[in-house]
Amino acid sequence: MQRMVLAGAVLALGVTAAPAAAQFYLRSPTMSGQPIQGDEPGMVQPMPGATPAELRASLVWSMRAALNVAALQCQFEPTLLTVANYNAVLKDHGAEFKGAFDALGRYYTRVGRSVPRGQAMLDQYGTRTYSSFVTVGGQFAFCQTAAAIGRDAVFTPRGQFATLAANRLAELRSSLTTAFGEIGIGRFSPSGNSALPRLDAQCWDRRGNWVPRKCGPLVWPPA
Repeated sequence: MQRMVLAGAVLALGVTAAPAAAQFYLRSPTMSGQPIQGDEPGMVQPMPGATPAELRASLVWSMRAALNVAALQCQFEPTLLTVANYNAVLKDHGAEFKGAFDALGRYYTRVGRSVPRGQAMLDQYGTRTYSSFVTVGGQFAFCQTAAAIGRDAVFTPRGQFATLAANRLAELRSSLTTAFGEIGIGRFSPSGNSALPRLDAQCWDRRGNWVPRKCGPLVWPPA
């Protein structure tokens, strides 16, 4: 009876349950980004002479790489579900990923004018794409944004991952440059002299006392 009353009160207030999610900030930074085509600077690896279909393939592969990096880099917060969602995305959108990878292979074979040269260029493209999503200062923002995109990718109909990538990749790129710290506060930056005193054995006696006659006056802690 008590549960029914509580449920009725929740419905009356128009409150709906929401899944728990990691929250790294008191107020999360706002990520923004417009839909892209793939030839915008800084979004994907440059592909001179690529067709619209090849650029779209690069968007797909870049977003796949980003979610892969998130699955590896964001495991410190399990509630983000970056690993589980990435595995689900691989299963649901595997055909589109294969098509994108094949299109990239054909592009680099054409540009490299030989299969071996094209394969080497494709490998380089992959390495640079993955490394472009590695971040330290922006890890919290990246992980939080990638988790949201990964969740949406799970519910994206098959064959439409390219549309998701085009709509959300700029947002994900923006998160990489968002430094840690609260909005309006910024990073914590220690001030003052953080140097340690000399730790040479000659500067200390057997009781752990500083020996001024050997090492001069002890200036510690710093002002």
